[in-house]
Amino acid sequence: MKDFMVVATLIVTVAFVVAFTVPGGYNLDHGLHVFTHQRAFLVFVIADAISLFTSSTSLLVFLTILTSGHGQRDFKYSLPTKLIIGILTLFISVAAMMVTFSASFFVLYHKGLKWVPVLIAVFATVPVIAFAALQFPLLVDMFRSMYDSHYLFNPKKRILYPKKPRVHTKKST
Repeated sequence: MKDFMVVATLIVTVAFVVAFTVPGGYNLDHGLHVFTHQRAFLVFVIADAISLFTSSTSLLVFLTILTSGHGQRDFKYSLPTKLIIGILTLFISVAAMMVTFSASFFVLYHKGLKWVPVLIAVFATVPVIAFAALQFPLLVDMFRSMYDSHYLFNPKKRILYPKKPRVHTKKST
């Protein structure tokens, strides 16, 4: 979980810095971004904002898990739910960060070398797919522990031995 926090912190830092160092820079005449009127620039800004917000959410969820006290019932619902939310928001932030990265190349190379941003966008899907493939088994295990294993945490159902054994009395004939 601490590794997830480090990744979320790095994404928050990068997404925050990227918001102020936009591709192409600023026009000194009127102070607006050089590529303000391009759709790729709009995708860049929105994806960067999504990456910043979701990685911040992920970081706060992981901090909540580490700093809060845990009771016995928290291990059934609360902790797995928080961990699922943290991992899903971290996945969204990684995907949005890759969209931001790809969109910056579409902004910069919109006139010439149009194959470069397409190639980079294809390669940018590799970390997203790898993260999803590597974390999917963990998410499935947590989901199953929450919703598929009620019999483990509810001892009144499906017990092998009853608490009060029945006493059989013989009837005299």
